[in-house]
Amino acid sequence: MAYDERLAEEVRERLAALDAEVVEKRMFGGLGFMVDGNLAVAASRRGGLLVRTDPGDAEEVESQPGVEPMESAGRRMPGWVFVAPDALDSEGNLDAWVTRALAFVATLPPK
Repeated sequence: MAYDERLAEEVRERLAALDAEVVEKRMFGGLGFMVDGNLAVAASRRGGLLVRTDPGDAEEVESQPGVEPMESAGRRMPGWVFVAPDALDSEGNLDAWVTRALAFVATLPPK
């Protein structure tokens, strides 16, 4: 399955107002959004959103409905979660996840 084009457009619209370099990059079968060189979010090939979060917030973040920790090759990826499409069913939910990702990425040095 390809990533959700509508979701990617909604993310694109939210990132357009940033005073930062935003680059889109196809990766992992989805579309990633890099902010100042750091991957912040990605429209997933599974139809939801990959979101970069503060690893220290993992317990709180992963307890939310429709959220699961990201795994790659059977290994957990700290600071990354998959947010299912159903958990993005309102603009407020999408805004909250994009805002969370941007807040964390802002703590990282530009690449």
